[in-house]
Amino acid sequence: MTAPLSTPTPHEELSRSGRWIALSVLVLAVLLVAVDATVLGLATPFLSEDLKPTGTQLLWIGDVYSFVIAGLLVSMGSLGDRIGRKKLLLTGATAFGLVSVLNAYATSPELMIVARALLGVAGATLMPSTLALIRNIFHDARERSVAIGIWGAAASAGAAVGPVVGGFLLEHFWWGSVFLINLPVMAVLVVVGVRLLPESKNPAPGPWDLASVGLSLIGIIAVVYAIKEGAVHGVSWGVGAAAVAGVATLAWFVRRQLTLTSPLLDMHLFRNRGFSAAVLADLLTILGLAGLVFFLSQYLQLVQGRRPLEAGLAELPAAIGAVVAGLLAGRAARRFSVRAVVSGGLAAIGLALGAITLVGQNTGYPLLGAILLVVGVGAGLAFTVTADVILSSVPKEQAGSASAVSETAYELGAALGIALLGSIVTGVYRGFPVPEGTPGPVADAAHESLGGAVEAASTLPGQAGAELVAAAQRAFVDGLHTASSIGCVVLVATAVAAWFLLRGQRLEDGAGAHH
Repeated sequence: MTAPLSTPTPHEELSRSGRWIALSVLVLAVLLVAVDATVLGLATPFLSEDLKPTGTQLLWIGDVYSFVIAGLLVSMGSLGDRIGRKKLLLTGATAFGLVSVLNAYATSPELMIVARALLGVAGATLMPSTLALIRNIFHDARERSVAIGIWGAAASAGAAVGPVVGGFLLEHFWWGSVFLINLPVMAVLVVVGVRLLPESKNPAPGPWDLASVGLSLIGIIAVVYAIKEGAVHGVSWGVGAAAVAGVATLAWFVRRQLTLTSPLLDMHLFRNRGFSAAVLADLLTILGLAGLVFFLSQYLQLVQGRRPLEAGLAELPAAIGAVVAGLLAGRAARRFSVRAVVSGGLAAIGLALGAITLVGQNTGYPLLGAILLVVGVGAGLAFTVTADVILSSVPKEQAGSASAVSETAYELGAALGIALLGSIVTGVYRGFPVPEGTPGPVADAAHESLGGAVEAASTLPGQAGAELVAAAQRAFVDGLHTASSIGCVVLVATAVAAWFLLRGQRLEDGAGAHH
Protein backbone atom coordinates (compact mmCIF):
# COMPACT_ATOMS: atom_id res chain seq x y z
CA MET A 1 0.00 0.00 0.00
CA THR A 2 1.91 3.05 -1.21
CA ALA A 3 -0.89 5.65 -1.16
CA PRO A 4 -0.11 8.69 0.99
CA LEU A 5 -1.95 8.54 4.29
CA SER A 6 -4.17 11.54 3.54
CA THR A 7 -6.18 9.93 0.72
CA PRO A 8 -9.24 8.05 1.92
CA THR A 9 -8.53 4.34 1.62
CA PRO A 10 -11.52 2.11 0.79
CA HIS A 11 -12.16 1.21 4.42
CA GLU A 12 -12.77 4.83 5.38
CA GLU A 13 -15.77 4.89 3.08
CA LEU A 14 -17.77 2.28 5.00
CA SER A 15 -21.27 3.71 5.30
CA ARG A 16 -22.68 4.44 8.72
CA SER A 17 -24.81 1.29 8.72
CA GLY A 18 -21.87 -0.68 7.29
CA ARG A 19 -19.71 0.37 10.25
CA TRP A 20 -22.23 -0.80 12.83
CA ILE A 21 -22.90 -4.09 11.02
CA ALA A 22 -19.14 -4.68 10.86
CA LEU A 23 -19.02 -3.95 14.61
CA SER A 24 -21.73 -6.52 15.30
CA VAL A 25 -19.59 -9.19 13.59
CA LEU A 26 -16.60 -8.24 15.73
CA VAL A 27 -18.71 -8.30 18.88
CA LEU A 28 -19.81 -11.83 18.01
CA ALA A 29 -16.16 -12.95 18.04
CA VAL A 30 -15.46 -11.31 21.41
CA LEU A 31 -18.62 -12.70 22.92
CA LEU A 32 -17.61 -16.19 21.94
CA VAL A 33 -14.07 -16.02 23.31
CA ALA A 34 -15.43 -14.65 26.60
CA VAL A 35 -18.23 -17.22 26.82
CA ASP A 36 -15.67 -19.94 26.26
CA ALA A 37 -13.56 -18.76 29.15
CA THR A 38 -16.40 -19.09 31.66
CA VAL A 39 -18.71 -21.75 30.28
CA LEU A 40 -16.30 -24.39 31.50
CA GLY A 41 -16.87 -23.46 35.15
CA LEU A 42 -20.37 -24.93 35.00
CA ALA A 43 -19.42 -27.96 32.95
CA THR A 44 -16.64 -28.85 35.40
CA PRO A 45 -18.68 -31.16 37.66
CA PHE A 46 -19.99 -33.13 34.63
CA LEU A 47 -16.62 -33.23 32.95
CA SER A 48 -14.98 -34.47 36.19
CA GLU A 49 -17.46 -37.33 36.39
CA ASP A 50 -16.75 -38.33 32.82
CA LEU A 51 -13.00 -37.84 32.37
CA LYS A 52 -11.96 -38.27 36.04
CA PRO A 53 -9.13 -35.71 36.02
CA THR A 54 -6.91 -35.19 39.08
CA GLY A 55 -7.14 -31.85 40.89
CA THR A 56 -4.12 -30.52 39.02
CA GLN A 57 -5.40 -31.72 35.64
CA LEU A 58 -8.70 -30.02 36.39
CA LEU A 59 -6.95 -26.71 37.04
CA TRP A 60 -5.03 -27.09 33.77
CA ILE A 61 -8.22 -27.84 31.85
CA GLY A 62 -9.66 -24.68 33.35
CA ASP A 63 -6.65 -22.47 32.77
CA VAL A 64 -4.57 -23.62 29.84
CA TYR A 65 -6.95 -21.75 27.51
CA SER A 66 -6.29 -18.43 29.27
CA PHE A 67 -2.55 -19.18 29.57
CA VAL A 68 -2.10 -19.77 25.86
CA ILE A 69 -4.26 -16.79 24.90
CA ALA A 70 -2.27 -14.58 27.27
CA GLY A 71 1.05 -15.89 25.99
CA LEU A 72 0.20 -15.36 22.33
CA LEU A 73 -1.87 -12.15 22.28
CA VAL A 74 1.01 -9.73 21.78
CA SER A 75 2.43 -11.88 18.99
CA MET A 76 -0.95 -12.23 17.29
CA GLY A 77 -1.71 -8.50 17.60
CA SER A 78 1.56 -7.78 15.93
CA LEU A 79 0.97 -10.47 13.28
CA GLY A 80 -2.40 -8.87 12.49
CA ASP A 81 -0.72 -5.48 12.04
CA ARG A 82 1.53 -7.19 9.49
CA ILE A 83 -0.56 -9.67 7.45
CA GLY A 84 -3.89 -7.87 7.85
CA ARG A 85 -6.30 -7.95 10.76
CA LYS A 86 -9.27 -9.18 8.76
CA LYS A 87 -7.26 -12.08 7.35
CA LEU A 88 -6.05 -13.07 10.82
CA LEU A 89 -9.52 -12.76 12.34
CA LEU A 90 -11.22 -14.95 9.74
CA THR A 91 -8.46 -17.59 9.81
CA GLY A 92 -8.64 -17.67 13.59
CA ALA A 93 -12.43 -17.92 13.58
CA THR A 94 -12.33 -20.93 11.26
CA ALA A 95 -9.73 -22.64 13.44
CA PHE A 96 -11.74 -21.83 16.58
CA GLY A 97 -14.78 -23.59 15.15
CA LEU A 98 -12.82 -26.70 14.14
CA VAL A 99 -10.94 -27.02 17.44
CA SER A 100 -14.23 -26.67 19.36
CA VAL A 101 -15.24 -30.04 17.92
CA LEU A 102 -12.05 -31.60 19.31
CA ASN A 103 -12.91 -30.14 22.75
CA ALA A 104 -16.43 -31.53 22.65
CA TYR A 105 -15.32 -35.08 21.91
CA ALA A 106 -12.19 -35.27 24.10
CA THR A 107 -11.97 -38.71 25.72
CA SER A 108 -9.23 -38.19 28.34
CA PRO A 109 -8.03 -35.36 30.62
CA GLU A 110 -4.78 -35.13 28.61
CA LEU A 111 -6.59 -34.76 25.29
CA MET A 112 -8.89 -32.18 26.85
CA ILE A 113 -5.90 -30.10 28.02
CA VAL A 114 -4.38 -30.20 24.51
CA ALA A 115 -7.72 -29.29 22.91
CA ARG A 116 -8.17 -26.34 25.28
CA ALA A 117 -4.63 -25.16 24.51
CA LEU A 118 -5.33 -25.25 20.75
CA LEU A 119 -8.55 -23.34 21.35
CA GLY A 120 -6.42 -20.74 23.11
CA VAL A 121 -4.17 -20.38 20.05
CA ALA A 122 -7.24 -19.71 17.89
CA GLY A 123 -8.75 -17.39 20.52
CA ALA A 124 -5.55 -15.33 20.59
CA THR A 125 -6.05 -14.39 16.94
CA LEU A 126 -9.56 -13.07 17.55
CA MET A 127 -9.30 -10.62 20.44
CA PRO A 128 -6.61 -8.13 19.31
CA SER A 129 -7.91 -8.13 15.73
CA THR A 130 -11.36 -7.02 16.89
CA LEU A 131 -10.19 -3.98 18.87
CA ALA A 132 -7.69 -2.96 16.19
CA LEU A 133 -10.39 -3.15 13.51
CA ILE A 134 -12.65 -0.93 15.64
CA ARG A 135 -9.83 1.64 15.79
CA ASN A 136 -9.69 1.58 11.99
CA ILE A 137 -13.43 1.48 11.25
CA PHE A 138 -14.51 4.29 13.59
CA HIS A 139 -12.64 7.52 12.96
CA ASP A 140 -14.87 9.78 15.03
CA ALA A 141 -13.71 9.65 18.66
CA ARG A 142 -17.20 9.73 20.18
CA GLU A 143 -18.50 7.06 17.82
CA ARG A 144 -15.43 5.01 18.65
CA SER A 145 -16.14 5.36 22.39
CA VAL A 146 -19.60 3.95 21.85
CA ALA A 147 -18.17 1.13 19.71
CA ILE A 148 -15.58 0.31 22.38
CA GLY A 149 -18.36 0.43 24.98
CA ILE A 150 -20.33 -2.15 23.02
CA TRP A 151 -17.17 -4.24 22.54
CA GLY A 152 -16.34 -4.06 26.27
CA ALA A 153 -19.92 -4.85 27.20
CA ALA A 154 -19.75 -7.95 24.99
CA ALA A 155 -16.54 -9.08 26.66
CA SER A 156 -18.03 -8.66 30.14
CA ALA A 157 -21.43 -9.98 29.13
CA GLY A 158 -19.82 -13.03 27.54
CA ALA A 159 -18.19 -13.84 30.84
CA ALA A 160 -21.60 -13.72 32.52
CA VAL A 161 -23.72 -15.17 29.70
CA GLY A 162 -21.40 -18.20 29.59
CA PRO A 163 -22.94 -19.71 32.71
CA VAL A 164 -26.52 -19.19 31.44
CA VAL A 165 -25.88 -20.72 28.03
CA GLY A 166 -23.85 -23.45 29.67
CA GLY A 167 -26.52 -24.10 32.26
CA PHE A 168 -29.21 -24.46 29.62
CA LEU A 169 -27.10 -26.82 27.49
CA LEU A 170 -25.97 -28.93 30.46
CA GLU A 171 -29.54 -29.52 31.55
CA HIS A 172 -30.52 -30.76 28.10
CA PHE A 173 -27.38 -32.24 26.53
CA TRP A 174 -23.98 -33.68 27.50
CA TRP A 175 -21.06 -31.43 28.50
CA GLY A 176 -19.49 -31.40 25.02
CA SER A 177 -22.42 -29.31 23.80
CA VAL A 178 -20.95 -26.23 25.50
CA PHE A 179 -18.19 -26.32 22.85
CA LEU A 180 -20.27 -27.29 19.82
CA ILE A 181 -22.29 -24.09 20.20
CA ASN A 182 -19.23 -22.26 18.84
CA LEU A 183 -19.69 -23.72 15.37
CA PRO A 184 -22.80 -21.84 14.15
CA VAL A 185 -21.55 -18.55 15.64
CA MET A 186 -18.18 -18.87 13.91
CA ALA A 187 -19.87 -19.76 10.63
CA VAL A 188 -21.91 -16.52 10.74
CA LEU A 189 -18.82 -14.53 11.65
CA VAL A 190 -16.81 -15.86 8.72
CA VAL A 191 -19.58 -15.52 6.12
CA VAL A 192 -20.54 -11.98 7.12
CA GLY A 193 -16.97 -10.95 7.91
CA VAL A 194 -15.65 -11.87 4.47
CA ARG A 195 -18.13 -9.48 2.87
CA LEU A 196 -18.31 -6.63 5.35
CA LEU A 197 -15.10 -6.20 7.30
CA PRO A 198 -12.53 -3.82 5.82
CA GLU A 199 -8.94 -5.08 5.70
CA SER A 200 -6.48 -2.94 7.65
CA LYS A 201 -2.82 -3.31 8.45
CA ASN A 202 0.32 -1.37 9.18
CA PRO A 203 1.57 -0.05 5.80
CA ALA A 204 5.26 -0.52 6.72
CA PRO A 205 5.39 -3.23 9.36
CA GLY A 206 8.85 -4.75 9.03
CA PRO A 207 9.53 -8.47 9.65
CA TRP A 208 7.72 -10.56 12.31
CA ASP A 209 10.34 -11.54 14.86
CA LEU A 210 9.88 -15.22 15.74
CA ALA A 211 12.41 -15.12 18.58
CA SER A 212 10.27 -12.46 20.30
CA VAL A 213 7.16 -14.59 19.82
CA GLY A 214 8.88 -17.49 21.58
CA LEU A 215 10.18 -15.30 24.40
CA SER A 216 6.82 -13.70 25.15
CA LEU A 217 5.03 -17.07 25.10
CA ILE A 218 7.54 -18.84 27.35
CA GLY A 219 7.87 -15.89 29.72
CA ILE A 220 4.16 -15.34 30.31
CA ILE A 221 3.30 -19.03 30.64
CA ALA A 222 6.18 -19.60 33.09
CA VAL A 223 5.15 -16.68 35.29
CA VAL A 224 1.47 -17.65 35.35
CA TYR A 225 2.35 -21.29 35.98
CA ALA A 226 4.54 -20.31 38.93
CA ILE A 227 1.77 -18.23 40.47
CA LYS A 228 -0.76 -21.04 40.05
CA GLU A 229 1.40 -23.86 41.32
CA GLY A 230 2.75 -21.79 44.19
CA ALA A 231 -0.74 -20.87 45.26
CA VAL A 232 -2.06 -24.44 45.13
CA HIS A 233 0.89 -26.47 46.43
CA GLY A 234 2.91 -23.84 48.26
CA VAL A 235 6.29 -22.46 47.25
CA SER A 236 8.81 -25.08 46.12
CA TRP A 237 12.04 -25.21 44.10
CA GLY A 238 10.10 -25.94 40.93
CA VAL A 239 7.81 -22.95 41.44
CA GLY A 240 10.75 -20.68 42.21
CA ALA A 241 12.62 -21.87 39.13
CA ALA A 242 9.58 -21.27 36.89
CA ALA A 243 9.11 -17.77 38.32
CA VAL A 244 12.76 -16.83 37.85
CA ALA A 245 12.84 -18.30 34.34
CA GLY A 246 9.63 -16.48 33.43
CA VAL A 247 10.76 -13.10 34.71
CA ALA A 248 14.20 -13.49 33.10
CA THR A 249 12.62 -14.44 29.76
CA LEU A 250 10.28 -11.45 29.85
CA ALA A 251 13.19 -9.15 30.71
CA TRP A 252 15.04 -10.57 27.71
CA PHE A 253 11.91 -10.00 25.61
CA VAL A 254 11.78 -6.33 26.69
CA ARG A 255 15.47 -5.79 25.94
CA ARG A 256 15.07 -7.37 22.53
CA GLN A 257 12.08 -5.13 21.73
CA LEU A 258 14.14 -2.05 22.56
CA THR A 259 16.86 -3.02 20.07
CA LEU A 260 14.71 -4.18 17.12
CA THR A 261 13.86 -1.68 14.39
CA SER A 262 10.35 -3.19 14.06
CA PRO A 263 9.61 -4.69 17.48
CA LEU A 264 6.78 -7.10 18.19
CA LEU A 265 5.66 -4.70 20.92
CA ASP A 266 6.73 -1.07 21.02
CA MET A 267 7.94 -0.73 24.62
CA HIS A 268 7.86 3.07 24.29
CA LEU A 269 4.08 2.88 24.57
CA PHE A 270 4.58 2.28 28.28
CA ARG A 271 6.25 5.67 28.69
CA ASN A 272 2.76 7.09 28.34
CA ARG A 273 1.53 7.24 31.96
CA GLY A 274 -2.12 6.93 30.93
CA PHE A 275 -1.40 3.85 28.81
CA SER A 276 0.50 2.08 31.62
CA ALA A 277 -2.10 2.95 34.26
CA ALA A 278 -4.92 1.79 31.98
CA VAL A 279 -3.20 -1.56 31.37
CA LEU A 280 -2.69 -2.11 35.10
CA ALA A 281 -6.31 -1.18 35.89
CA ASP A 282 -7.50 -3.60 33.20
CA LEU A 283 -5.53 -6.45 34.66
CA LEU A 284 -6.84 -5.99 38.19
CA THR A 285 -10.46 -5.31 37.16
CA ILE A 286 -10.63 -8.67 35.44
CA LEU A 287 -8.70 -10.39 38.21
CA GLY A 288 -11.47 -9.46 40.63
CA LEU A 289 -14.29 -10.22 38.21
CA ALA A 290 -13.01 -13.58 36.91
CA GLY A 291 -12.08 -14.97 40.29
CA LEU A 292 -15.44 -14.01 41.70
CA VAL A 293 -17.62 -15.35 38.88
CA PHE A 294 -15.65 -18.61 38.77
CA PHE A 295 -16.13 -19.35 42.48
CA LEU A 296 -19.67 -18.11 42.74
CA SER A 297 -20.61 -20.63 40.01
CA GLN A 298 -19.36 -23.42 42.24
CA TYR A 299 -20.86 -21.86 45.37
CA LEU A 300 -24.33 -21.55 43.81
CA GLN A 301 -24.28 -25.15 42.58
CA LEU A 302 -22.37 -27.11 45.18
CA VAL A 303 -23.07 -25.14 48.38
CA GLN A 304 -26.56 -23.85 47.66
CA GLY A 305 -27.57 -26.82 45.52
CA ARG A 306 -28.89 -24.85 42.53
CA ARG A 307 -29.22 -26.51 39.12
CA PRO A 308 -26.76 -25.37 36.41
CA LEU A 309 -29.27 -23.20 34.54
CA GLU A 310 -30.49 -21.60 37.77
CA ALA A 311 -26.89 -20.91 38.83
CA GLY A 312 -26.21 -19.35 35.44
CA LEU A 313 -29.28 -17.10 35.62
CA ALA A 314 -28.32 -16.12 39.17
CA GLU A 315 -25.09 -14.61 37.78
CA LEU A 316 -26.94 -12.45 35.22
CA PRO A 317 -26.89 -9.22 37.27
CA ALA A 318 -23.13 -9.08 36.62
CA ALA A 319 -23.73 -9.12 32.86
CA ILE A 320 -26.54 -6.58 33.00
CA GLY A 321 -24.47 -4.23 35.15
CA ALA A 322 -21.45 -4.56 32.85
CA VAL A 323 -23.43 -3.92 29.66
CA VAL A 324 -25.27 -0.85 30.96
CA ALA A 325 -22.13 0.63 32.56
CA GLY A 326 -20.05 -0.14 29.45
CA LEU A 327 -22.43 1.79 27.21
CA LEU A 328 -22.50 4.82 29.52
CA ALA A 329 -18.81 4.78 30.50
CA GLY A 330 -17.51 6.95 27.63
CA ARG A 331 -20.08 9.66 28.30
CA ALA A 332 -19.38 9.54 32.05
CA ALA A 333 -15.61 9.82 31.50
CA ARG A 334 -16.11 12.92 29.31
CA ARG A 335 -18.47 14.56 31.76
CA PHE A 336 -16.59 13.81 35.01
CA SER A 337 -13.06 12.55 34.30
CA VAL A 338 -11.30 9.41 33.20
CA ARG A 339 -9.76 8.92 36.62
CA ALA A 340 -13.08 9.33 38.46
CA VAL A 341 -14.78 6.67 36.32
CA VAL A 342 -11.90 4.15 36.41
CA SER A 343 -11.20 4.59 40.15
CA GLY A 344 -14.90 4.46 40.91
CA GLY A 345 -15.27 1.24 38.94
CA LEU A 346 -12.31 -0.40 40.68
CA ALA A 347 -13.52 0.70 44.12
CA ALA A 348 -16.99 -0.75 43.37
CA ILE A 349 -15.51 -4.16 42.53
CA GLY A 350 -13.37 -3.99 45.68
CA LEU A 351 -16.33 -3.21 47.92
CA ALA A 352 -18.42 -5.96 46.33
CA LEU A 353 -15.61 -8.45 47.02
CA GLY A 354 -15.55 -7.19 50.60
CA ALA A 355 -19.29 -7.87 50.87
CA ILE A 356 -18.71 -11.55 49.98
CA THR A 357 -17.30 -12.00 53.48
CA LEU A 358 -20.91 -11.61 54.69
CA VAL A 359 -22.10 -14.54 52.57
CA GLY A 360 -22.79 -17.81 54.39
CA GLN A 361 -24.05 -21.22 53.24
CA ASN A 362 -27.71 -20.16 53.31
CA THR A 363 -27.44 -16.52 52.26
CA GLY A 364 -30.55 -15.38 50.39
CA TYR A 365 -30.33 -14.37 46.74
CA PRO A 366 -30.98 -10.60 47.12
CA LEU A 367 -27.54 -10.02 48.70
CA LEU A 368 -25.77 -12.21 46.12
CA GLY A 369 -27.60 -10.52 43.25
CA ALA A 370 -26.71 -7.06 44.57
CA ILE A 371 -23.03 -8.00 44.94
CA LEU A 372 -22.93 -9.31 41.36
CA LEU A 373 -24.68 -6.21 40.02
CA VAL A 374 -22.12 -3.92 41.68
CA VAL A 375 -19.22 -6.00 40.35
CA GLY A 376 -20.69 -5.83 36.84
CA VAL A 377 -21.16 -2.06 36.96
CA GLY A 378 -17.63 -1.55 38.29
CA ALA A 379 -16.09 -3.77 35.62
CA GLY A 380 -18.12 -2.16 32.84
CA LEU A 381 -16.97 1.34 33.83
CA ALA A 382 -13.29 0.56 34.44
CA PHE A 383 -12.76 -1.85 31.56
CA THR A 384 -14.42 0.24 28.86
CA VAL A 385 -12.70 3.50 29.71
CA THR A 386 -9.27 1.89 30.01
CA ALA A 387 -9.69 0.24 26.58
CA ASP A 388 -10.57 3.66 25.14
CA VAL A 389 -7.53 5.30 26.79
CA ILE A 390 -5.24 2.54 25.50
CA LEU A 391 -6.49 2.81 21.91
CA SER A 392 -6.54 6.57 21.71
CA SER A 393 -3.02 6.94 23.07
CA VAL A 394 -1.33 5.16 20.12
CA PRO A 395 -0.99 5.85 16.39
CA LYS A 396 -3.46 3.92 14.21
CA GLU A 397 -0.72 1.71 12.69
CA GLN A 398 -0.01 0.25 16.11
CA ALA A 399 -3.63 -0.40 16.97
CA GLY A 400 -3.11 -4.17 16.87
CA SER A 401 -0.13 -4.15 19.21
CA ALA A 402 -1.80 -1.74 21.62
CA SER A 403 -5.04 -3.69 21.75
CA ALA A 404 -2.99 -6.85 22.23
CA VAL A 405 -1.46 -5.30 25.36
CA SER A 406 -4.94 -4.46 26.62
CA GLU A 407 -6.10 -8.00 25.86
CA THR A 408 -3.02 -9.57 27.45
CA ALA A 409 -3.85 -7.66 30.61
CA TYR A 410 -7.42 -8.99 30.36
CA GLU A 411 -6.39 -12.62 29.89
CA LEU A 412 -3.61 -12.49 32.47
CA GLY A 413 -6.10 -10.95 34.85
CA ALA A 414 -8.54 -13.81 34.20
CA ALA A 415 -5.85 -16.47 34.65
CA LEU A 416 -4.44 -14.82 37.75
CA GLY A 417 -7.86 -14.19 39.23
CA ILE A 418 -8.77 -17.85 38.99
CA ALA A 419 -5.24 -18.94 39.96
CA LEU A 420 -4.62 -16.64 42.89
CA LEU A 421 -8.10 -16.41 44.37
CA GLY A 422 -8.67 -20.04 43.41
CA SER A 423 -5.55 -21.18 45.10
CA ILE A 424 -6.45 -19.30 48.26
CA VAL A 425 -9.89 -20.92 48.25
CA THR A 426 -8.31 -24.33 47.61
CA GLY A 427 -5.61 -23.80 50.24
CA VAL A 428 -8.11 -22.92 52.96
CA TYR A 429 -10.47 -25.67 51.79
CA ARG A 430 -7.94 -28.51 51.79
CA GLY A 431 -7.32 -28.43 55.53
CA PHE A 432 -10.86 -29.15 56.68
CA PRO A 433 -11.29 -31.95 59.25
CA VAL A 434 -13.36 -34.89 57.95
CA PRO A 435 -15.93 -36.48 60.31
CA GLU A 436 -14.73 -39.42 62.48
CA GLY A 437 -14.58 -42.77 60.74
CA THR A 438 -14.41 -41.46 57.15
CA PRO A 439 -12.39 -43.98 55.05
CA GLY A 440 -8.98 -42.69 53.82
CA PRO A 441 -9.67 -42.76 50.05
CA VAL A 442 -12.99 -40.95 50.56
CA ALA A 443 -11.29 -38.26 52.69
CA ASP A 444 -8.58 -37.79 50.01
CA ALA A 445 -11.18 -37.38 47.26
CA ALA A 446 -13.10 -34.92 49.44
CA HIS A 447 -9.99 -32.81 50.02
CA GLU A 448 -9.26 -32.54 46.26
CA SER A 449 -12.25 -30.30 45.48
CA LEU A 450 -15.78 -29.51 46.63
CA GLY A 451 -17.15 -31.42 43.63
CA GLY A 452 -14.99 -34.37 44.70
CA ALA A 453 -16.37 -34.17 48.24
CA VAL A 454 -19.99 -34.20 47.06
CA GLU A 455 -19.27 -37.21 44.85
CA ALA A 456 -17.24 -39.07 47.49
CA ALA A 457 -19.93 -38.50 50.11
CA SER A 458 -22.46 -40.33 47.96
CA THR A 459 -20.53 -43.58 48.63
CA LEU A 460 -21.02 -43.25 52.41
CA PRO A 461 -24.15 -44.25 54.36
CA GLY A 462 -26.78 -41.51 54.96
CA GLN A 463 -25.69 -39.46 57.98
CA ALA A 464 -21.94 -39.83 57.45
CA GLY A 465 -22.27 -38.60 53.86
CA ALA A 466 -24.34 -35.58 54.88
CA GLU A 467 -21.80 -34.65 57.59
CA LEU A 468 -18.90 -34.87 55.14
CA VAL A 469 -20.66 -32.62 52.61
CA ALA A 470 -21.58 -30.09 55.30
CA ALA A 471 -17.96 -29.93 56.52
CA ALA A 472 -16.69 -29.49 52.94
CA GLN A 473 -19.21 -26.74 52.19
CA ARG A 474 -18.25 -24.85 55.35
CA ALA A 475 -14.57 -25.06 54.37
CA PHE A 476 -15.32 -23.83 50.84
CA VAL A 477 -17.23 -20.81 52.19
CA ASP A 478 -14.32 -20.04 54.57
CA GLY A 479 -11.96 -20.14 51.58
CA LEU A 480 -14.28 -17.85 49.64
CA HIS A 481 -14.22 -15.33 52.51
CA THR A 482 -10.42 -15.32 52.70
CA ALA A 483 -9.99 -14.95 48.94
CA SER A 484 -12.58 -12.15 48.74
CA SER A 485 -11.04 -10.12 51.52
CA ILE A 486 -7.63 -10.27 49.81
CA GLY A 487 -9.25 -9.34 46.48
CA CYS A 488 -11.02 -6.43 48.19
CA VAL A 489 -7.73 -4.99 49.51
CA VAL A 490 -6.00 -5.34 46.11
CA LEU A 491 -8.80 -3.60 44.20
CA VAL A 492 -9.26 -0.74 46.62
CA ALA A 493 -5.49 -0.13 46.52
CA THR A 494 -5.61 -0.15 42.69
CA ALA A 495 -8.50 2.34 42.74
CA VAL A 496 -6.35 4.74 44.77
CA ALA A 497 -3.34 4.21 42.46
CA ALA A 498 -5.49 4.78 39.35
CA TRP A 499 -6.74 8.06 40.81
CA PHE A 500 -3.17 9.39 40.87
CA LEU A 501 -1.84 7.70 37.72
CA LEU A 502 -4.70 8.78 35.45
CA ARG A 503 -4.48 12.43 36.52
CA GLY A 504 -5.20 14.73 33.58
CA GLN A 505 -6.03 11.83 31.24
CA ARG A 506 -8.88 12.68 28.82
CA LEU A 507 -10.79 10.87 26.10
CA GLU A 508 -10.64 12.42 22.62
CA ASP A 509 -13.57 14.61 21.72
CA GLY A 510 -14.73 14.80 18.14
CA ALA A 511 -13.53 13.57 14.76
CA GLY A 512 -9.93 14.25 13.88
CA ALA A 513 -8.84 15.08 17.41
CA HIS A 514 -5.35 13.72 18.02
CA HIS A 515 -2.81 13.71 20.80
